[in-house]
Amino acid sequence: MIKAMAPSARGHLAMLLFSLLIAGSFSFGSRIANLMDPIALMSLRFALSGAVVGVLVWAGPGIRKSYLVAPWRYLVLGGLFAAYFVLMFEGLKTAAPVSAAAVFTLVPMMTALFGYFILGQKINGRIFLALLVGAGGAIWVIFDGQLSSLLRFQIGQGELIYLVGCVAHGLYSPMARRLNRGEPTAVYTLGMILGGFFVLFPLALPELKSADWSGFPPVFWIGLGYLAVFSSAATFLVLNYASMNLPSSKVMAYSYLTPSWVVVIELVLTGSIPHLAILAGIFVTIGSVLILLRD
Repeated sequence: MIKAMAPSARGHLAMLLFSLLIAGSFSFGSRIANLMDPIALMSLRFALSGAVVGVLVWAGPGIRKSYLVAPWRYLVLGGLFAAYFVLMFEGLKTAAPVSAAAVFTLVPMMTALFGYFILGQKINGRIFLALLVGAGGAIWVIFDGQLSSLLRFQIGQGELIYLVGCVAHGLYSPMARRLNRGEPTAVYTLGMILGGFFVLFPLALPELKSADWSGFPPVFWIGLGYLAVFSSAATFLVLNYASMNLPSSKVMAYSYLTPSWVVVIELVLTGSIPHLAILAGIFVTIGSVLILLRD
């Protein structure tokens, strides 16, 4: 059934899965962010996800010499995602999962702008309006639905740190399309993961050597496993696939669904429901998705 779909339809399905898997990274990530230095944690994440994708590459397309042309491309792409994840986990030390997920919904606006300058992808009036509406809903959630906090620009330090990381994420999608030279998705993803690992590992080595590995609670290993397999290997694959088949603005439109998924996950894990002001902002972002996905 999936094989019978058009490439663009499969791209949409991939991004729907992407939004759900990314949402889980906020809920699980916030529970382990303070247990290890973010750079060391992300180097482990890249190493484990690289092993998973490496098996897929070995069992599938394999590695050809043509895939290794201009290896600096993988360092650039890996560096962008490494910066994003490190700043994300630094921000999650103090930012709430729903609030951080709202910051993530600003990525489509950034992606569309980068897509215009890097790929020449034009933004029509409807898409620009949808991006503004979605960004407005995200900002409302970031400021906890408090107009007074918005007017005083009271934003938490964690959210501000993560916002810088989201700039790197917004740059990734158009750069992935720009630098691709026809490599299979799994191979391209593996190159990016290894690039990120080589960027982070030298910085993480002192922390990895001094870590008390026997002292970490079970939630650390569960969270790390989720981040490595579902929120890294799987999301890298679907994001790279979608980036090759959809415009950049539509690729990241699905990130507007992330806060809604986080609310559902937090409801399952803790039974907590955000107050109505925050839910209103989330409904606005969902509306922007429907506008963005129209042809």
